[in-house]
This record gives sequence, C-alpha cells and structure tokens, in this order.
Amino acid sequence: MKGKTVLFVGCGDLGARAGQSLLAQNAHVAAVRRNPARLPEGFRAYAADYTRAGDLDFVADINPDYVVTSFTPTQRDVQGYERGFVESTQLLLRALEACAVRQLVFVSSTRVYAEREGGWVDENSALTQDDPGGEAIVRAESLLDEASFPSVRLRFGGIYGNPQGRLLQRIATGELCSDTPVSYSNRIHRIDAARAIVHCLRLADAGVELARSYNGVDSLPAPQYEVEHWLAMQMGLAQDSLRFTAKRMSAGHKRCRNGALLSTGFEFEFADYRAGYAQVLADRQT
Repeated sequence: MKGKTVLFVGCGDLGARAGQSLLAQNAHVAAVRRNPARLPEGFRAYAADYTRAGDLDFVADINPDYVVTSFTPTQRDVQGYERGFVESTQLLLRALEACAVRQLVFVSSTRVYAEREGGWVDENSALTQDDPGGEAIVRAESLLDEASFPSVRLRFGGIYGNPQGRLLQRIATGELCSDTPVSYSNRIHRIDAARAIVHCLRLADAGVELARSYNGVDSLPAPQYEVEHWLAMQMGLAQDSLRFTAKRMSAGHKRCRNGALLSTGFEFEFADYRAGYAQVLADRQT
C-alpha cells in the first residue's frame, strides 16, 4: 500500500482503525466526515456530508486509488436508510466518475440476508425482500455493480468492542434476553472488522481479484442468550439477580458462514465471542 491513496467516506471508529493501520504501511489516508476534527493524526481530513449533493465534488481532485465507504442511515426509518445508503452511493459514484479507482470496499451488513429461522447463510444466500432497511442496503450494493471499477462488499455481523457499549451496560443491570425462542447472532470484534478492510485492500493492491461479497463474522455464530449469559457470569453477576426481559434481535436469527473470507488468507485475532469479549471486559477494567 506504500504511496497509495485510500479515501474513507464516512470515517467513524472502524475507518479510523483501518486508516491508522494503512498509515503504518505508508499509504496516504484521506477521510470524509461531518466533524473532521475527530479524525486521527496523519489523516487528510475533509469536512463534508456525503448525503448532500455536491459535497463530494472535491473527491475528483484527490483521485484516490482505493475507496472505503462506511455509510449509516440518516434516521432509523425507510427514508433514512434510502438516503444514507442508496442516495449516498449514487452521489459517491457520481463524484468518482473521473477517478481511476482500483477497488472500492463497501461496508455492508449481514442484515441483507432473507434468513430469519436460524439457518446457515453464505454470500450466495437469498437476500431480504421484507426488511426495508436491509433492502436499501441491497440496492446500494447493486448500484456498485454498474460502476466502472471493481467493488467488494464486506457484510459485517454485529460489530462490538466498545467497553462502554450498550449491551454490556444492559447486562450489568442484570437484564438478559430469554433462552427461548432461540435467536442466533453473528458478530465480529471491531479490531477484526478493521483488519478485514485492510486485508481486502492489500489483496487488491497485490493484484488479487476479490469476490463480490464476503461475510465479516467470526467463526462461532451463537444464540444471543448464550452470549449474554456468558457475559453475565464473566462480569460476576449472581444467577438469581438476572432478569430475562430483553427483546430478541429483530434482524438476527441466522448463522453466517465466514469460509469465503478465511479462504483469502484472513486470520481472526478474535475467532469467537469468548476471545473477543474477554478482551473487551479487560479493557472495561482499565
């Protein structure tokens, strides 16, 4: 990646981590966000709203070799997902028309899959037709098929790693989801999610042709109750203090295979939730 320019459009925690890794490999990192003051040192920072027409016009002057998108809905309704994913992808592609992009990495979600009954899915499984938010992400993915440059979709499961995250805060109060009905969940530690982005960029830079999509999940899909109960025990909560009243995740209950990503040579630092959350809980104590 030495000397290459990587542009992050929508650069939150994940982009910051990936970008810092790329800086260490002597890449040039540019990043777009509404408040660029929060970007790490060494980033070329640009203040812009990627959902607003014209705000990305400056991208042509950067002419990035690689682009990473990390879009979010502008609000949690159909219109918010349409604007945050579909319209933003259209605006970005328009801004990149004159650029010689070698590869775009689209941060996507396992929410795009239709499965809701706990079955296994891979990158070729059926996509949702009954979840408006997931459908918006699918449409944004499809727009990239029409681009003049290659793109890869990293469909991440639940990204975790914040020691002060909402799940840990809830469990600390003793509130867990019930063990019935079973609700499978898929996740990836934020360190591994950032590493997966960098991994794909490095493969592309080496001339490797990437698949269209990869599931970014660890190697152990698990019932949400199992994860939460394990966390409660690790946090020292007494069994008789637990309340099983938390809601089941509406977009979950599937088991995602990560074999395609592993086949590229990617190795997880945290291969399952126990390894990952052990680190999170250690960080919580510091």
